[in-house]
Amino acid sequence: MKTHPDKALQPRVAVIGTGTMGRAITARLLGSGLQVDVWSRHPTSTMSSIELGATGHAEAPSAVADADVVVTMLPTVDATRAVMFDAKTLDAMRPNTTWAQMATIGVAATELLHSETEARRPDIIFVDAPVSGSREPAEGGQLLILASGAEPATGMLEPVFAALGKTTMWLGRVGAGSRMKLVLNTWLAFQTEGAAEAAALAQRFGMDPGLLLEALSDSPLASGYALSKLRRMVDENYRADFALDLALKDLDLVASDAGVDAAPIAVAIADRWRDLIRHGSSGLDVSAARRGLG
Repeated sequence: MKTHPDKALQPRVAVIGTGTMGRAITARLLGSGLQVDVWSRHPTSTMSSIELGATGHAEAPSAVADADVVVTMLPTVDATRAVMFDAKTLDAMRPNTTWAQMATIGVAATELLHSETEARRPDIIFVDAPVSGSREPAEGGQLLILASGAEPATGMLEPVFAALGKTTMWLGRVGAGSRMKLVLNTWLAFQTEGAAEAAALAQRFGMDPGLLLEALSDSPLASGYALSKLRRMVDENYRADFALDLALKDLDLVASDAGVDAAPIAVAIADRWRDLIRHGSSGLDVSAARRGLG
């Protein structure tokens, strides 16, 4: 039987944003014995978390009022600023609370949030901590956490990261985690597009796509991630683990934060994926990159 550490030593966590990743993170935290409060801009998205034992809140400031750690998983910097600053959620946090900003919103945006937090609430510990991994790794506690900023002296963040991640990398000053996340998601995009174009090429040559999977199994040519996406493409299974829209958002952040000349192939992939989204692939998994190829 799974046992949990002494609950008196465990932090209370507020998860702000219960989309695909927010729900998976909440489920993992609850399964690890932590007390979790949840809030979402879309209240119906909190229902599955509440059924698992999370405490739901109608307002974000209420959700963070008793938290030791606040995790934000909102899709953009504008949404994060609106919730944390404009709605006065930051003001409702107790002194010495840790704010773990775990969504992918870009380098410049993260550094801006950090500087605004320092100006408004210098008693809040801001940690830039995007994650590498999608819904299934989050549910299984297998995320790679890319943390940057001062490690909180209270130790309250440690059991949260331990529940969610197989590894936590502390990378330096705030912004370093977001930089690494954009590098990794560019690598992810290359593998996804490579799998899509290889599958399309095999079909153009009249080959059974299953043979491509067989040829790449146990091969150094393909990572486990690329094979999992290729398998989804062969099965035409596009249920979202990591939505194409979010992958495109991250490629656009690469272009804005690093410049289009830094990763020209990533820019070309972004343009193709943008066209897919315009023509019916919005909300599908990134493996839907297979669509639109002959």
